[in-house]
Amino acid sequence: MFAVILKIVAAYLLGSVNGSLVLGRFIGVDIRTEGSGNAGGTNALRTHGKLFALGVMLIDILKSVIAVAWVAPMGEPGASLPWIEVACGGAAVIGHCYPIFFGFRGGKGMATLIGAYAVLAPMALLVVLLTWVVALILCGYVGAATIAGAVAAPVYFALVGAGVTDPLLLFGLIMALLIIYTHRSNISRLRDGTEHRMFKALLSRRH
Repeated sequence: MFAVILKIVAAYLLGSVNGSLVLGRFIGVDIRTEGSGNAGGTNALRTHGKLFALGVMLIDILKSVIAVAWVAPMGEPGASLPWIEVACGGAAVIGHCYPIFFGFRGGKGMATLIGAYAVLAPMALLVVLLTWVVALILCGYVGAATIAGAVAAPVYFALVGAGVTDPLLLFGLIMALLIIYTHRSNISRLRDGTEHRMFKALLSRRH
């Protein structure tokens, strides 16, 4: 049990290596003071362009890939591995949202969740990404599309027959709730009619 706790802590610390804040230190900026104030990929794209945002996304995805694919399996029997994998994946996402290295003020978690799904359930990741694209085309809001993508994963797991105690279904449900919570400001702006429909403008920036 102690070894499992250490793995979860290690996954959380990996998650706390926030891409935008790490790269921001190299150029002398903290993007939490710019744009939307969020330390995630969308704000990185908005404030510093495509190359910076790409670096941020790579870091934020790869850290959960490492947590699930490398940290979780070390020395574990097959029977317990699925639970440890989802625990490490969840810890990495929480670390991204609430990084100990950056005053517990991080991003909103979706890129890191994508990395976890890439290892845990590639088909679910495909569903998440397709849902995100379709929702973005239909509504134009990145935050709303992200929430839709996160919710699509547990729906997919349920539709393919996952039981209520299945680790992937529980992981998907908890992560969807976390993504909804971290996007609560987007939900408030959508309700108030002040959310920006801005994705095309972001893609058209030249840097």
